[in-house]
Amino acid sequence: MAKEIKIYTKTGDDGTTGLVGGSRVKKYDLRLEAYGTVDELNAAVGVIRSYEVEDDIKELLLNIQNKLFNIGSRLASDEKGEAFTADLAIKIEDIAVLEDAIDRLEEELPKLKNFILPGGDIVVAQCHVARTVCRRAERRIVEFSETEKVQPDLIKYINRLSDFFFVLARITGFRRGVDETHWKY
Repeated sequence: MAKEIKIYTKTGDDGTTGLVGGSRVKKYDLRLEAYGTVDELNAAVGVIRSYEVEDDIKELLLNIQNKLFNIGSRLASDEKGEAFTADLAIKIEDIAVLEDAIDRLEEELPKLKNFILPGGDIVVAQCHVARTVCRRAERRIVEFSETEKVQPDLIKYINRLSDFFFVLARITGFRRGVDETHWKY
């Protein structure tokens, strides 16, 4: 029988949180900013997945959510915890999945000739929200990587993921017949 997990532990009442591996850090630590933003991104992806989108897109989004959980786990691991999360490392194949999806979806789209403004449809707008949260996650992870070791392919994955969300916003609008709004300067 599995042990029941209690939602509250009271261990964070002192302003610290436990890492995978057992050490504790302040809740404002760069590490927490990095994996907290990845968690926020995962929630944004869940919102997109809850809308009416094609099954192949839903499947891809579910895969992305699992990878984001892996990334969060890796970022939440101290030196001791790395042994527990080693199998969750991002692989070149994971990046290739995103690149293949981007290439496949872009084949359907008209060439991009202008900057476009986010919006036009709730799902399109939510894809842009995910894109911008992903860019923030990337900034936090890169900042964190200046003081702690971060797997380089993890950073590449997050970078490619923001590109994916841009293309997902465009293809979603295109398939729904939503016109793109061009930036007028």
